[in-house]
This record gives sequence, C-alpha cells and structure tokens, in this order.
Amino acid sequence: MNPIFTPAKGGGRASEDIALQIEAAIMEEKIKPGERLPSERELQVLFETGRGVIREALRALKQKGLIEVKKGSKGGAFVKEVEVSNASESFSIFLKQQHIEPDHLIELRESIDKTITTLAIARADRAEKQELLRNAEKLAKLNMEPEPDMDKLSEADRNLNIRLAQMSKNPVFEWIMRAVQQGFSSYDYALYEHPDYRKKTIENWQKTALQIFEGEPLKALSTIGNHYVLLTGCLKDKKEEGRPKKQEFMTE
Repeated sequence: MNPIFTPAKGGGRASEDIALQIEAAIMEEKIKPGERLPSERELQVLFETGRGVIREALRALKQKGLIEVKKGSKGGAFVKEVEVSNASESFSIFLKQQHIEPDHLIELRESIDKTITTLAIARADRAEKQELLRNAEKLAKLNMEPEPDMDKLSEADRNLNIRLAQMSKNPVFEWIMRAVQQGFSSYDYALYEHPDYRKKTIENWQKTALQIFEGEPLKALSTIGNHYVLLTGCLKDKKEEGRPKKQEFMTE
C-alpha cells in the first residue's frame, strides 16, 4: 500500500487531500471493491497525520458511498462496490427533491428516447427487436382484461423502456433510463389511469416497436414524439380536473 499514498498536505485541507488520494486509488483500481483499507493507525503513519484527520477523511469517503465501515474484530473500512440500482435510486430521489417541472422532464425523456431509439434500430439484432415487439403485444393483452391491473401495466411499460435502452448497446443509457424511470414513473402512470389515454399509449407503443423491428427510424421517432404529445395532454387534463370550479351564482 505504501507507494499508493504520499504524506498529506499540511493545513486545514489535510483530510480533503487524504480523501482525494484514497478516492483516486479506488478509481484507478489500486484498491478494489471488497478490499479493506489500512487501519486508522496505519493510515496515520502513511499520511503522517493525526487520527482526527483520518477519521474526517473516512467520513467524507463514506458519505460519497465509496467505503463502508464494519465493526468487530474483522471490521474496518472496506471499499464499496457502487451498484447501478443504488445510483439510479439516488438520482431518482434527487429529481423528486428538486420539484422539477413536468415539461422539463418530458423534454429530457423525449430527447433521450429518440437517441436510444435511433441506436436501437442500428445496433440491436432481429431477435432483440422481435422480443420488444412481443413485449408491446403483451402490454396490449394486459389492457384487454375486464379490469386491467394498473401495477402490471405500469411495470410492463417500465420494462419496455429499459429493454429499449439495453438495445442501444450503451450501458450509460440503460443506467440513465432506470434512474429516470424511477423519478418519472408517476407522470407516465397518469397515462394508464385514463382509459382513452391508456389505449392510445399502448397502441403507440405497438407502433413504435413495429417500426423499430422494421427498421423505420423516421416513423419510430415520430411515434416517440407522439407519446410525449399524449403525456403532455394527459397531464394538462389532469391539472384542469384538479382545479376547483368557479362558483356559480343564482340570480333572482
């Protein structure tokens, strides 16, 4: 471990310098997920500083989610493996806390979906496109039930979005899609609450999947745009329904 670190810079920024050195070692895989960091006493020697500074640096790394501290005889600070689901959930919570306007999220989603769709047409194989089409048909069958299960419909829609992102062959798009789906699902869900919007949304999904399967990028991008026209209209109608009606006065 000795060649990895150098003595901490003096002054009030010692803990920050230590945290950055350890973070760099983790990012460069000099210390890998699951491995234990040197003990606090060993770190004091390596960085030539006091225990308080070391503990402050470890707290900063823990807050970033880079390490976890375990207690007991086999405890200590261990490098944590950041999972996609955790990162997606954190981003989702961030979106919700910021109270972002629906129009801004719709604009983001539409631009992402159009890029993903273009890549999916170019990169996915026939079997993957056929599977997307089959899943869109399954979504339609769920809606044909006498009393459609909203949770199943919402989950099927979410899975279609994630599958489409996977077809782009770019893992970053999949990570973003999972995060945005978690933060955005409450808006998409509105489309499935209203029977007319639900029917149009599912039909639009089937058209999109078919156009991707047939390799029709312009038509597919058009139906992607139509999905967000439907969503904007649905949210507008829902907002109007939620407004209190003006009181009508009777004249004698």
